[in-house]
Amino acid sequence: MRGFLRFITFIILVIAITTLSYLGGYGTSVLVRPAPPQGSAAESDQDFRVFWEAWYIVQGRHYRAPVENAVLTYGAIRGAIDTLGDPYTWFADPVMAERIREDATGRYSGIGAVVNVDDAGHVVIVHVFAGGPAHEAGLTGGDVILEIEGQDTVGLSLEEAVSMIRGPEGTAVRLLVQREVLDEPFEAEIVRAEIEIPTVESRMLEDGIVYLKLNSFRSQAPAEVRSALTELLDEEPRGLILDLRDNPGGLLSASITIASEFVAEGAIVLEKGSNGLDQEHMAQGDGVATDVPLVVLVNGGTASAAEIVAGAIRDHDRGVLIGARTLGKASVQSPIDLSDGSHLRLTIAHWFTPNGQLIQEGGLAPHIEVALSDEDLAEGRDPQLDKAISYLLGR
Repeated sequence: MRGFLRFITFIILVIAITTLSYLGGYGTSVLVRPAPPQGSAAESDQDFRVFWEAWYIVQGRHYRAPVENAVLTYGAIRGAIDTLGDPYTWFADPVMAERIREDATGRYSGIGAVVNVDDAGHVVIVHVFAGGPAHEAGLTGGDVILEIEGQDTVGLSLEEAVSMIRGPEGTAVRLLVQREVLDEPFEAEIVRAEIEIPTVESRMLEDGIVYLKLNSFRSQAPAEVRSALTELLDEEPRGLILDLRDNPGGLLSASITIASEFVAEGAIVLEKGSNGLDQEHMAQGDGVATDVPLVVLVNGGTASAAEIVAGAIRDHDRGVLIGARTLGKASVQSPIDLSDGSHLRLTIAHWFTPNGQLIQEGGLAPHIEVALSDEDLAEGRDPQLDKAISYLLGR
């Protein structure tokens, strides 16, 4: 606990310094330093004395000095967070934080495509939204983006690639794209537009199978899921496919409400916090799809809240998981907006499935494993969906 308090004190300290002019000298740090945690004042004071000593040496003697305060501040915060060894506790500067807030609303300005970075470091298009700029330009799932505005994408993080692809509405972005079926890469210049990501996509497939794809667990997701289920279940389908592939998660409350549409009773998820307090989140008992035969599609992009739903359905023997092993992201993050528009996401707990599996350890294995290759994507094939349909028809 003492180490955590020291870390929080450090965060407050470095954020505070960005609001002040560069005054020089160690005395400035004394003026802005918050009170150290009780019981460790001397130790904390010594830690920060060394920090400010290094800060002012850099500002006074580095060949690029003076360095912008915000650059050092944000770098110091990221460095402190890196020492925690937790990939899900992270810091975003104001520019990146604004993009995160856009993602939460489901609206942004870009090309209308979901991308990921594969094991080789390539930026790959996973899905394009119908009617969006990428779709109109002829891009499709499986296309590899080799360059963005002439910059090689190998080595870029997913966040860096997305930031480069997105931009103001009406501006163009130039991509160099490789498609497996073509011998040479081709260039695509795409005009960005305002994109609204659908939370729910649903339809009735042939043979009386309902298909419902959930793209995220935003605040509006539970209402949209119930509305879609109510409408489609009126047609008395033979089965239901819930597609959670490439769903990065979202709100815990949304995952519990949505899981309760399929699981009639019992625990949905167990939450174990760092404070030693455990919480059991139970099914709400008002689900509209608790009896229809069910298949859940999952893959390596199924994460967080999506894994909660899949895990609850699996542990209650409510349905069958088909696809590939899920990501294994089962930590609870507290979102904290900081005073300058930056953002801190802090892990405070972990999730366990109703049977006690820590999702963090290897994710959820499907009952039936079916691969989906880049060639399948390029050719418009979906063997995972095909298997789900055949499974339900064979019941």
